[in-house]
Amino acid sequence: MKASLIALLTLLLALPAWAERKHSFGEYDVHYIAFNSGFLQPDIAAAAGLVRSKSQGVLNVSVLKAGKPTMALVSGTVKNLLGQDRPLAFKQLKEGEEAIYYLAQFPFDSRETLRFSLTVQPVGAEAVNFEFTQEFFPDR
Repeated sequence: MKASLIALLTLLLALPAWAERKHSFGEYDVHYIAFNSGFLQPDIAAAAGLVRSKSQGVLNVSVLKAGKPTMALVSGTVKNLLGQDRPLAFKQLKEGEEAIYYLAQFPFDSRETLRFSLTVQPVGAEAVNFEFTQEFFPDR
């Protein structure tokens, strides 16, 4: 399973550089990326407990302090242009002391722009709220 998770992390790092986003506050950097779950290989998705689908996305969030992973409480919602909100249920994936990731899946019906609202609270620190918007296209 560890090899599968390492492969997942490698895949996420291999996505185009424009896809990575970062929100910094205080001593913390929150890195986040959203993508279609169809980009994942079946064994990697299964190891991470994710569903591969043409109309399912994945949001990956990691929190760093001085370049080192730190645990956090991560929550949020995703909203479509019609104003329909869906809560995001994050699960933590931990690779020893080397990496901590928070993953959530969300559905999308067609080509649409989604607004993500996130709350991230590193352990022992105050929470920060931020939003971002991204367009999604179902795999064919």
